[in-house]
Amino acid sequence: MVVNEDRFFLSHRKDIAIEAQRQGWNVTIVCKDTGQRQDVEALGLKMLELPINPTGKNISQELKTFFFLCRLYASNKDAIVHHVGLKTILWGSLAAKIIGVKGMVNAVSGLGVLFSGEKSSFVTKGVMALLRFSHQRPATKVIFQNHEDESLFQGMKVIKPADSVFIKGSGVDLDEYPFCPQPSDEVIKIIFTARMVKEKGIVVLLDAAEQLRPRYERRVEFWLCGGLSGNPKAMTEAELTERCDGKYIQWLGFRSDVRELLMQSHIVAFPSYYREGVPKSLIEACAIGRPIVTTNSVGCKDTVEDGKNGFLIPIKDSDSLAAKLAILIEDRQLREQMGKCSREKAEKEFSLKMVVEKHLNVYEQLD
Repeated sequence: MVVNEDRFFLSHRKDIAIEAQRQGWNVTIVCKDTGQRQDVEALGLKMLELPINPTGKNISQELKTFFFLCRLYASNKDAIVHHVGLKTILWGSLAAKIIGVKGMVNAVSGLGVLFSGEKSSFVTKGVMALLRFSHQRPATKVIFQNHEDESLFQGMKVIKPADSVFIKGSGVDLDEYPFCPQPSDEVIKIIFTARMVKEKGIVVLLDAAEQLRPRYERRVEFWLCGGLSGNPKAMTEAELTERCDGKYIQWLGFRSDVRELLMQSHIVAFPSYYREGVPKSLIEACAIGRPIVTTNSVGCKDTVEDGKNGFLIPIKDSDSLAAKLAILIEDRQLREQMGKCSREKAEKEFSLKMVVEKHLNVYEQLD
């Protein structure tokens, strides 16, 4: 399993790897070590260091990643390789085609900044052309989290419909994230959880918060939960410090207790216009039982039935976001009702057990 970083593997894919190994597969995790290698190995999994810059564009670094995977696959030609994320798919698929490994699984977990624009750039077209070449090989399956990404890959002839698998999101452990009633606190907590990348809608949320400040400064707190990012379009620490006053608007930084923070919150806001897969933060919010305000955009809209477990708003629209948040701030009964609907949606669509079973079924098909 080839993933950009160890922390992403631990948050999004570890349960698949653990269950695969339990069922007799010989599993090796290949990823960048950001300091959590010991956590991966503590699960009983082997890990190899992947030389990769997840957000870099330096051609020598990119070729280093590619040639590393070529050498690895050449010594493991009977393996099934599972690439997670666009960059590992890009170089891993090319290496797998050239070397001729036994089977290849690619998990498209969102297409990110590269595909966020309205028009395809020269780089975007080049990436799709390379993917079109590398996917023309036998024993290949591509897992999509939303139908827009699936349609894009099929429409640009990257894959055949028979090679497509739909699995809605990374799943959530419904026992680990149990339903939690609305807190009784008088101060309403509105939480945003993601890396501090502008396309995740942080500026939109900050602008909405400022619109609401005159009415709600003492009744509401906005929590921005997430670390800084190496993404070229990320917020800087200086920008966050300038916009967050530490009381009405709080930047919490990277946190390992997101579940507890969700339980303490009342509303989840996620005005992303990033090309998401299905955001895990919103899947977890559904499981905990929170009303969600997010955008009617790729991936995000798959977590909300508008008016039932939350609201869908246009992208880059702080006015709409402020209006929907105000409705929820003023109506506890609506928050409770929508929260119950979120939990029902999680139980029906986002069970981790179901997600793991579908992945193992894909491996079996290629074995």
